[in-house]
Amino acid sequence: MNLLNEKSTVEVQAIRAKKAGKVLSLLSTEDKNHALYAMAQRLETEFEFILAANEKDLQAVREKGFNEAYIDRLALSKKRVFEFSDGLRQVAVLEDPTGKIQLSKRLENGLQVSKISVPLGVIGMIYEARPNVTVDATGLALKSGNAIILKGGSSAINSNRAIVEVIHRSLSDSKIPKEAVQFIDSTNREDSQALFTMREHIDVLIPRGGGSLIHEVVSNASVPVLETGVGNCHLYIDSDANAAMALKILVNAKTDRPAVCNAIETVIVHRDWLTKHKMEFINTLSNHKISVHGDEHTLAEIPDATLANGEDWANEYLNLHIAMKVVRHVDEAIEHIELYGTKHSEAIITENDETADYFMQRVDAAALYHNASTRFTDGGALGFGAEIGISTQKLHARGPMGLDALTTVKFIMNGNGQIR
Repeated sequence: MNLLNEKSTVEVQAIRAKKAGKVLSLLSTEDKNHALYAMAQRLETEFEFILAANEKDLQAVREKGFNEAYIDRLALSKKRVFEFSDGLRQVAVLEDPTGKIQLSKRLENGLQVSKISVPLGVIGMIYEARPNVTVDATGLALKSGNAIILKGGSSAINSNRAIVEVIHRSLSDSKIPKEAVQFIDSTNREDSQALFTMREHIDVLIPRGGGSLIHEVVSNASVPVLETGVGNCHLYIDSDANAAMALKILVNAKTDRPAVCNAIETVIVHRDWLTKHKMEFINTLSNHKISVHGDEHTLAEIPDATLANGEDWANEYLNLHIAMKVVRHVDEAIEHIELYGTKHSEAIITENDETADYFMQRVDAAALYHNASTRFTDGGALGFGAEIGISTQKLHARGPMGLDALTTVKFIMNGNGQIR
């Protein structure tokens, strides 16, 4: 009797991923890179096939009345396909994270002790309406020697199915078994939940999406979770901020792609700076159609602002709405960030280096910026090629998670008869 026939479809996929992962973990860097280049080339060659599938998803969400921010996260174009295929090439040229000797020492008794980086094993990836995650996560997993099980959101089912079909076709010309990339071709929530307890087959779960998805996985999974975080990011404009720089960064951090997690959701402005630059500030907000939800001080200065409530301070708007607080000192800004921030990305704009250092030392977040946009909290932007998510937790990995975050260690002891 074939025992696989008695198991659920998802468990069968997990078993196959684990078996393929054993093969993958033994391949050379050259073999893995060859596969990544082949994936990139075929994604570009077959981009029209991917876009046709994506259009089915877009049509479905439009009919359901989804907002523009959601549609933007889901939408693909030739440019976006070529961008994530190029990300695979960037990952290919990065140093292989596996096989690194992190420690090597000989004990007094002659025992040689080594600590070496190795793949995690099998990664379960649960994510929402971002088809690019299918490619980014797969590329990082394969380069770091891990098999991966992909469970994307139901709204991207056609896009993800097409992308994985292309990936599987590209792997047929490589030494990586196509079973190392498993796609749960289902819109059932139960199939996502089935991954939560497969400790025997899956080494880590990575949820990537909104707060409710992340909370569900963290709260219910018995498989270890690498937690990615919601991005309630803040920009603090200090009294000593250069006005032109502050406004340029504000516009970029809020409007470049407002639906992503590294866009700012709250701007905190020093009262003295606002007094000096109020009209420039108001005109900038108006010119970029940014709607403000502010405190009482904001309402006194910004004519079109509406009064913010508790939800506004904690909200991840993912659109051109922004919360605004006026403060008298950097400590007030830090206190507000401590109360409402999600430990994702926080920025200060100031020409005062002492104030900047004070802010950096006291704010607890995965990524901190001085005179730069929070939009750089991204694996590609920081030179990692891609990212599998942005971790706001503190154990194992924090910030944009690239290749190194997908490895663990193995201790190897070589002796000549030592006993204890």
